[in-house]
Amino acid sequence: MASNVRSAITLGVAGCHTCGLAVHMRNRAEIECPRCGAEVHYRKHDSINRAWAFLIAAFVMYIPANTEPMMRTTSLGSTSADTILEGVIYFLSHGDWPLALVIFAASVMLPLLKMIAIAYILILTQRASSERQTERTNLYKIAEILGKWSMLDIFVVGLMAGLVQLGALTTIAPGPACIAFAGVVILTMLAEMAFDPKLIWDRVE
Repeated sequence: MASNVRSAITLGVAGCHTCGLAVHMRNRAEIECPRCGAEVHYRKHDSINRAWAFLIAAFVMYIPANTEPMMRTTSLGSTSADTILEGVIYFLSHGDWPLALVIFAASVMLPLLKMIAIAYILILTQRASSERQTERTNLYKIAEILGKWSMLDIFVVGLMAGLVQLGALTTIAPGPACIAFAGVVILTMLAEMAFDPKLIWDRVE
């Protein structure tokens, strides 16, 4: 960063997290936004600790999301329960490898890589590292954009449960992994929201 570049915090200016208005803080740690009335502060309160709390909870929920049944299928009195990976293997064995690849990427790899990416950002930010600041900022943006695609598996199960209801012949119901998986997605999104990406830069300054 060039030495003649001054950050907003050195000028006593903070951006409102609600409406985005640049507010002069008048030598105060907190102030009310004159446009929307929200509380304005330089950085999100206890950002890193709250992000870690949500992220650790997401890692814990990731285990039952992949080990418990995602979907229960009852056909002619016989009930079967399949995990996400068993569903991927099923589609592969029937030649539907594009669908298997999409489910594996969106429901297994994407949430895991997203959690690892957030953990990587948090660790380096806590250490006040000056390494790869631009890359970390871009990584945070990518994780934020891709987060919504993690709900693909929940959407598929919900759609099938709503459509495939043939009485005594075949019924499909969501399994306990749906709750755990939704918890993973929500908790990682909360971890993103709790973390203030500005800390990537100003902790080094």
